[in-house]
Amino acid sequence: MFKLISTLLRGRARDAEQAFADRNAVPLLAQQIRDAAQQIQSARRSVAVAIAQNEQEKGQHATIVARIADLEVRAIAALTKGNEGLAREAAEAIAFLEAERDASVKAQAQFTQAIDKLKGIVRAAEVRLQELQRGERLARATQEAQKLDITVAGPGLATLDDAEETLARLRLRQGQNELTAAALKDMESATRPAGIIEKLANAGCGAPLTSSADDVLARLKSRINSAA
Repeated sequence: MFKLISTLLRGRARDAEQAFADRNAVPLLAQQIRDAAQQIQSARRSVAVAIAQNEQEKGQHATIVARIADLEVRAIAALTKGNEGLAREAAEAIAFLEAERDASVKAQAQFTQAIDKLKGIVRAAEVRLQELQRGERLARATQEAQKLDITVAGPGLATLDDAEETLARLRLRQGQNELTAAALKDMESATRPAGIIEKLANAGCGAPLTSSADDVLARLKSRINSAA
């Protein structure tokens, strides 16, 4: 019985953990991406350190090679002068330096191989990180869109319906107001003599109440003719 209860509790804990992770998937993803970015930055520093160490090893190798060449010249000079004991000391130093030189060459080869491998790992990780960052942005946009969809589909839909009904009533009332104003204007024109005269003039009955451009031009030409 205890074993069954223990198994059930573990199952419920796992379900609760998974449900929590699902509810917080986006912020969890963002933090995981930040952690990965920090690890990639640390890997970049490791590559930079390896490159610096390799450059240092190259400098030491060049120094060793130069010392070997100098000792060989001096050893030959000692042999030429018949000082074989001094030449032997130089030969021993040369042998030691040659071993150092060979070890340096191997170290450089190892550094180069490790650096190339690390660079490849970092490049691949950077590509994956960029894909994750794009995916996170898309996930956030999708989450916000889903929130909006839920809002509209739920209480927000009723709000939109109410707003549309309000707008329809507003447009209807504004249309009625315009018609009422037009009707009042017509009624006022019909009862006022000035309004009747204006209506008759606009209909071409009698002299127009306002001068047209043609009338003005005719009057100006008449003045010119009179002056001549």
